[in-house]
Amino acid sequence: QVQLVESGGGLVQAGGSLRLSCAASGRTFSSYAMGWFRQAPGKEREFVAVIRSGATYYADSVKGRFGISRGNANAKITLYLQMNSLKPEDTAVYYCAAAERPHSGSMYFTGAAYDYWGQGTQVTVSS
Repeated sequence: QVQLVESGGGLVQAGGSLRLSCAASGRTFSSYAMGWFRQAPGKEREFVAVIRSGATYYADSVKGRFGISRGNANAKITLYLQMNSLKPEDTAVYYCAAAERPHSGSMYFTGAAYDYWGQGTQVTVSS
């Protein structure tokens, strides 16, 4: 079994920054792609960013403000999301996800490609 645990969420003022982390644990797995999604109250889950074979893709709403990266220190995979110039509309629960196999491109943006999901971390941006 694979577990993904997010951390780093919190309350920040508009214009501020946060860095989210997602630590993978459990059995060794092939993380072909890892991504971040978010869900605001009363809204559907939406794609934020994905890193796949070293390439990164972002939702238009966060492009230029957010940066996704991953580390493999000591054979442990950690996914990061650096969030700068935060806006109140970025308020949501942020989830990380991991895909073990390649899929068609659009599936990474809809969430259908991912095999594992974390429990989420709350990000609140005050105006």
